[in-house]
Amino acid sequence: MSDNIQKVTVLSKTTWTPNLFSFTVSRPDSFKFTAGQFVRLGVNPSQLKYYKQLSAVADTDDDDEELNETLNEDIFRAYSIVSSPFDEILEFFSIVIPDGAFTSQLQHLEVGDELLLNTMPFGFLTLARYQKPLPKDLWLLATGTGLAPFLSMLQDLKTWEDYEHIVLAYSARSTEELAYIDKIESLQEDFGSLVDNPAKLIFIPIVTREAVEGALTERLPKLLLDGTLQERAGIALDVDSTHVMLCGNPDMVEDTKETLKRLGLVMNRRGEGNIAVENYW
Repeated sequence: MSDNIQKVTVLSKTTWTPNLFSFTVSRPDSFKFTAGQFVRLGVNPSQLKYYKQLSAVADTDDDDEELNETLNEDIFRAYSIVSSPFDEILEFFSIVIPDGAFTSQLQHLEVGDELLLNTMPFGFLTLARYQKPLPKDLWLLATGTGLAPFLSMLQDLKTWEDYEHIVLAYSARSTEELAYIDKIESLQEDFGSLVDNPAKLIFIPIVTREAVEGALTERLPKLLLDGTLQERAGIALDVDSTHVMLCGNPDMVEDTKETLKRLGLVMNRRGEGNIAVENYW
């Protein structure tokens, strides 16, 4: 096993919908990351309690051997970290892809199971990448599990210190897929209240496949193009003061990025520019 790979233990699991769940794991003492980064998590399905129980009740030794051969391999995938860089545990937010080699196994996680963590963090979806324009308005635009890196940023006090306004627009297909709502609604008090002159958090839920009171209903690109999102936030998009981060479904990221460019914002390169995206899908 590589020196960068460490075993971590599953501490809790939260099921949001049949296809969405979160889980926490132990944090290695030496592991450090910046809010917004991702890691590679590994699972060996044959070592999960779920499959050990299946193996224990297999009809024959042949069945048992075939099951172990099929499942006895380490599978790694990229996961953004939900938790703060200062938390004692690590939290992740996952979707279940029925035929996915990784998530179709990960859905069977139970407390006490062991996963593998590559302790080398990756990714540049971090606020440190912004040198110009200087921080004023931060827009965090997410779909689905793309919410994860933004929750990490919003649990870092420096985010609250550096900005005047933070707009979190979070889009899901249904109300039940809007995870972490209680946590989002407590962020201002739990973290903003710990700094002088904190940013004001403006949370905008979006539900695209059902009508929900208080939520917008269109896709992010349309909401930006017709000005609905800016009107709800009460803030304009300004090339001289706006930082925008996108994370989520690749189609959303691409379409929204192009829409923002049409509205006059520019990609962040070498520290300058408005728009930052993460491409680890």
